[in-house]
Amino acid sequence: MHFLKWLYPGMKFKRWLLLFSAGVICASMGLAIVFNYKYIGFVEEAIFRLFYMTTGKYYYAVTTIAGTAIVVMGLGIMLAATQQIIKSVISVLVPEGSDKLVEIIFEKRKLNRGPAITVIGGGTGLSVLLRGIKSITSNLTAVVTVADDGGSSGRLREELGIIPPGDLRNCLVALADTEPLMEKLFQHRFGGHSELAGHSFGNLFIAAMTEIVGDVELALKESSKVLAVRGQVLPSTNERVQLVAEMADGTRVRGESQIPLSGKKVKKVVIEPQNVLPVKGAVEAILDADACILGPGSLYTSVIPNLLVKGIAEAVRDSDAVKIYICNVMTQPGETDGYTACDHIKAILDHAGPGAIDIAVVNVQEVAPELCQVYAEQGAYPVVPDIEAIEALGIKVVKANLISETNLVRHDPARLSRTIMSMVYDLKLNSDRMRLLDYYIMAESIKKLKD
Repeated sequence: MHFLKWLYPGMKFKRWLLLFSAGVICASMGLAIVFNYKYIGFVEEAIFRLFYMTTGKYYYAVTTIAGTAIVVMGLGIMLAATQQIIKSVISVLVPEGSDKLVEIIFEKRKLNRGPAITVIGGGTGLSVLLRGIKSITSNLTAVVTVADDGGSSGRLREELGIIPPGDLRNCLVALADTEPLMEKLFQHRFGGHSELAGHSFGNLFIAAMTEIVGDVELALKESSKVLAVRGQVLPSTNERVQLVAEMADGTRVRGESQIPLSGKKVKKVVIEPQNVLPVKGAVEAILDADACILGPGSLYTSVIPNLLVKGIAEAVRDSDAVKIYICNVMTQPGETDGYTACDHIKAILDHAGPGAIDIAVVNVQEVAPELCQVYAEQGAYPVVPDIEAIEALGIKVVKANLISETNLVRHDPARLSRTIMSMVYDLKLNSDRMRLLDYYIMAESIKKLKD
């Protein structure tokens, strides 16, 4: 039944199939006229005789029935022939088969017409969101933090002098439309005790591509081709930065990986150097977006660092996009201990300024007691959804059940993406209605002036 996929709305195939059918009908009528219906008369007479010899009866309707059957048979032959032609072309151009070609056309025809979404953040939370949204729109940009200084990313950053590739790699894989083997390859982490131990292949690939093309932004673009990425992945800046946290007791902690280990309450974070320039494409994506999404992800080490890059927070505030913050479902030990949903939002507004958030998406689904106990042993607890406190800030709250409970408590990609996209489409529809209303009011005003 793979052939029926070609009949999906928006594939722009049915119109050509109908045109092909019209051409066959036209040619048939032309042939009938050329031969003065002579042969059609012979066929009609033969049908009458066959029916009379078989049944001993004579009905004028028999030709209508026979004609209908011939039409159906002809359409079936046309469809079968068209299917074989398509298969023949697919086998040469797309060896993976028709399913792959249908997916490519679906992405180009349908997903490219989806709303423009820009997501700002980093870490596993951002990857979860991207996996869900990529199935709805390919007008998708991930603006990713470059403050990571731990693990494989930190080592490559120090040894090669590049921005850390780890979060960029995770976003590329999340947006990829590749075979499972390719995804496993990019996420593969070398073991053993050699200098490669601990490095992921994807990090090394991005680092090598950066050295080859001389620019990390171009390297990500080329890497996206390898993974058939839907949308684009951009760093917030191409320059190396270090995250510095000022703690509540006045001390300062340097390094993204060291902040959660300090055991102190974070007052604010800054990046050094402070005047690093943003990636131009990231700013443009924010300004051109229908929706700009912050989070989910580590508050002080994944989301806020992007907003500290010069020009990023300003672009978020100035953008006509609806600004949506997706609050974390669990607190993070050493970073957001005791934080409610409102505390998360206040921290973002303190760093990005008023107007950076229009809507907050807050989870209201209860976490299973056994999972709460496991997380409590690590110092993590469910984030309290203090709705009234958030609304007092002038921010609309969307409550939803967003948790995917396995052995971890995380956002469910499908639930989260459905919640976000339903909001975006509703807001876009309301915006279009308001625009039409404005046009109507303007037209009526002009009409009155003329009168």
